[in-house]
Amino acid sequence: MMSRLCVGVATLLLSASASLGADLTVGFVTSLSGPGSSIGIPYEKGVLAGHAYAAKVGDVNIKLIRLDDASDPSAATRNARKLVEEEKVDVLMGTSGVPGTTAMAVVGAETKTPMISLTPAPAPQHANGQWLISIPQPPPLMVAAVVDKMKKANVKKAAYIGFSDSWGDLVYDGLMKNVAGSSIEVVTNERYARADTSVAGQTLKIIAAHPDAVITGGSGTPGALPYIALSQRGFKGGLYGTHALINPDFVRVGGAAVEGVICPTGPVIVAEQLPDSNPTKKVSLAFREAYQKANNALTTDAFSAYAFDGWLVLIDAAKRALTKAQPGTAEFRTAFKDAMLETKEVTGTHAVYNFKPGNVYGVDERARVLVQLEQGKWKLIQ
Repeated sequence: MMSRLCVGVATLLLSASASLGADLTVGFVTSLSGPGSSIGIPYEKGVLAGHAYAAKVGDVNIKLIRLDDASDPSAATRNARKLVEEEKVDVLMGTSGVPGTTAMAVVGAETKTPMISLTPAPAPQHANGQWLISIPQPPPLMVAAVVDKMKKANVKKAAYIGFSDSWGDLVYDGLMKNVAGSSIEVVTNERYARADTSVAGQTLKIIAAHPDAVITGGSGTPGALPYIALSQRGFKGGLYGTHALINPDFVRVGGAAVEGVICPTGPVIVAEQLPDSNPTKKVSLAFREAYQKANNALTTDAFSAYAFDGWLVLIDAAKRALTKAQPGTAEFRTAFKDAMLETKEVTGTHAVYNFKPGNVYGVDERARVLVQLEQGKWKLIQ
């Protein structure tokens, strides 16, 4: 009798121990300081909204560990290694800029840890294969809508100015791909650093090229700098940007200089202006409720919604991975990676997500609308 009791107690203890150690651990890195913070802070608020929306997968608790990379790619690398090697995370998420995200992705692939990118970033080429998916819309998809709008506005000469980093390159490459074979000539390829306080020299070159319109490849607060400089020089042509500008700090800093700018964005930013038939509308409204609950404030940006969508994709993949392995193991990380690369029709705020091996992006035209800034508010135009 005593023997059976001891065995029973031991079984209960082992079961409790397994339960305690079975949390699904997510390592989240973002930029809470530095030039990327105007995007990084909304990312954190979005992931907190995701955690408030769903803190469990079935009976498995989700443990969220958050770290600041201070907008420094080397810090993003250190954070990723700390999360993988010390915290034993099952999944990485982050970060606020393409350079930092790329740095984290290298660690993820090297250590066979799946990563959900919140920034448009290519998966690193690695012998261990693909361990990354990217939630935001790829620049070529979004820039295509801008180019179509330029064509309708009879733009013949477009000037480009963007960050002197991989994000600036992605937007420029997307622009050149989409204008190929059209009547639009791209007359400049000016660049500036995220931390720069002036683009006077670049703006003079743009004005000298006499463009009909200017499109930028910046993001967040630093993304307003070219528009301010153009306004100061009296530029009266068309103003275009990308989804990386859908941020209240961009609107605040840009002021009158960014009035009228046309950008592509995910439908969440104008959810109340969408028809009820739009598949993202219901989820967008649920996101706003979760954001309010987590942050005690209204959401006014597109970036927090990327983090929320990343959380929805994470939940969906984890459900399927948990049928094959337990968190905290290499087997689970592999099962999660396989599951996220087989995501089917997960409806988020920005898009309906479908991923497959060999393709880092999982969105289509349903992830894109055109908006214009009117009196400090984004208005759906297409």
